[in-house]
Amino acid sequence: MLKQLLAGCLLFMAFIRPAAAQPFPAHPAEDSIHAVIDVMQDENKAVLKAGLRPLRQIAGAPNAFYTYFWEFGDGSFSFSSQPEHRYRDTGTYDIRFYATNNYDDGKAPKGKPRRIKVKKTMYAAADGPSNFFPTSDMLAMKINRMPRPGEEMITIVGYRHPGGVSNVSGSLLLFYNEKQFAKKSFALSDERMYNGERKCGMDSVLAFIQKEEGYLPLAGPSTTAVADPVRKHTLTAMLGEKKALFREQHAWRVENLHPGEEKFLFLSLETTPEMIRDTNAVVTISGMFIPDDPALPVAQYNLDMQIVASHDPNRMQLKNRRMNYRLVSKKKELTYKVQFQNTGKGPASKVVIGVGVPRSLNGQTLEILDYSPKCALCEGAYTGQSCLSKRYLGVGDSIFFVFNNIYLKGVQQEGVEDPDSTKGFIKYRVRFGKGMKKLPFKSQAAIIFDKNEPVITNHSSGRFKPGLSPGLILGYGKGLGGDGVPLGSIGLSISAFSPYRPYFQPEIYFNVHERNNSLVFFSREQLRDTTVNGAKYLVKSRALYNEVNRMSMDIVPLHLRYNVKNWLGVGAGMMMSVVAADKQQERKVITVSPSPDNGTTQDFEHLAAVVKKSFSDTDVALFADINIGKVRAGPALGIRFLQYLKDSQQRLSLYGIWRF
Repeated sequence: MLKQLLAGCLLFMAFIRPAAAQPFPAHPAEDSIHAVIDVMQDENKAVLKAGLRPLRQIAGAPNAFYTYFWEFGDGSFSFSSQPEHRYRDTGTYDIRFYATNNYDDGKAPKGKPRRIKVKKTMYAAADGPSNFFPTSDMLAMKINRMPRPGEEMITIVGYRHPGGVSNVSGSLLLFYNEKQFAKKSFALSDERMYNGERKCGMDSVLAFIQKEEGYLPLAGPSTTAVADPVRKHTLTAMLGEKKALFREQHAWRVENLHPGEEKFLFLSLETTPEMIRDTNAVVTISGMFIPDDPALPVAQYNLDMQIVASHDPNRMQLKNRRMNYRLVSKKKELTYKVQFQNTGKGPASKVVIGVGVPRSLNGQTLEILDYSPKCALCEGAYTGQSCLSKRYLGVGDSIFFVFNNIYLKGVQQEGVEDPDSTKGFIKYRVRFGKGMKKLPFKSQAAIIFDKNEPVITNHSSGRFKPGLSPGLILGYGKGLGGDGVPLGSIGLSISAFSPYRPYFQPEIYFNVHERNNSLVFFSREQLRDTTVNGAKYLVKSRALYNEVNRMSMDIVPLHLRYNVKNWLGVGAGMMMSVVAADKQQERKVITVSPSPDNGTTQDFEHLAAVVKKSFSDTDVALFADINIGKVRAGPALGIRFLQYLKDSQQRLSLYGIWRF
């Protein structure tokens, strides 16, 4: 697939400009060098700069570079490399700095807070809304870097007044550590609040929502609003759903948010070393802002993040990549997102994203959901207009998205302070094709900025959960050679649902033997006299019968199968036969006639003691079989040949299997 992508990318490149090698000093000791915060302070104005260790280039990757995040200690922040900040009030502030080493093979530099003291305010602080919030949303979240095991990650939670004249109060909620993963991904190590937010319990939020007499704030002056039972039910259901999805939750009270205000909360999340190591996995942090005013809507924001082994701003992600094959049909839609960032020193006017479509998906169903930078679609654009096009080039199953005539700033471009202006993405969905197989599938993207060499993203892998498929088996078998006892059986099996690769299928059978009544001894008597219950008889014959009732179990602990075709499957394994219950009894039969003999006869029976045994005998057999029919999901018919090792017996069994 990668070769197909690169071949398609070459069609977009007029020429290839080799990248100059830029070696950096490399020594493990450099990972211990802390970042240094340099401050040039003039009263309430501070110009900041960081001293960082040299970058260590990853071989074959684009040029390594740092991205920056500054927290000024007053609720403000910046992603600029050398920001200037003006404090609104006098006081003492702790400046924090976090650098992320992109395309660098070392650890992210750590730094200590730098404390400064503002004694006088000479310069006016900047006012006005930020570009933190998309459109008119009340809630948004950003992170300083993608989660990487063992690294600290800062989550900025922003909330703002929705508009209007009245102040707004409410509850701010955060959910993380999804239950779908076996281990926790994050641990909250610090929370920094600068605007009077107050930590509260989730139970307090639920109690507040469920008040029947009205909606009352948890703190501050009491105000009563008209109770809305529909809203109460909806909010309770929403919180219940979040708690079912996430292990951890936190809540804060927000009071008296003035019109036009934007405020921010800073959370330090330690990415645990034992967090899931799959760099294709996408984890989610979810936020909610519940206004006290029932007339205002509840704001929600989901922050999807891909786990990374190293920091690369160009990546491809697939959310919910593990699916239940039993519930998937060709109408099932998968959502992909390709993120890109211009890491160069100048703007890019053309960005090409080549995407490989796995064979199990139908590329003709691909539909664009969202993209950035925002522009028109080329089908309806005029000449020279910024636009986005989608092209099928006939190179394998590849699709190319092309941003034309845009202005995407470069990270290293002079004067660029907002990293979002250097980023873009394409989000699309695609459906499964006909005859999809239960096999893993991968996709990958190649990204070209202008005429530079393609940047190859990670593989975004999808797979199906094994799924358990119980089966019911009805069989009938007989020993070969004419001396075997026919027996019927009913069995149960467990296996993966509709597998396309070799799989194991344990089984257990309960065999029903026919009752065996064998004649051991028979003799004809010469009309001897005998007395039964005081009456005289003549004995004509004596017989001894041995009755055996046996119940056995067959256990198949080792059974490997493979479905060659949709209609043909083969298997081989080992079976252990156990006599679970064995009941034996002797029956003596005497045939007599009255004395004197009048030609009539009568039988008298005598039952000897019953001998019962449990698990009295075992044997092991090797077997091979063939299934014909709907072998992946059933029903199917099978024939199995067994060779017993202890008794050297051979048996042949016919059976039908239904899987559920």
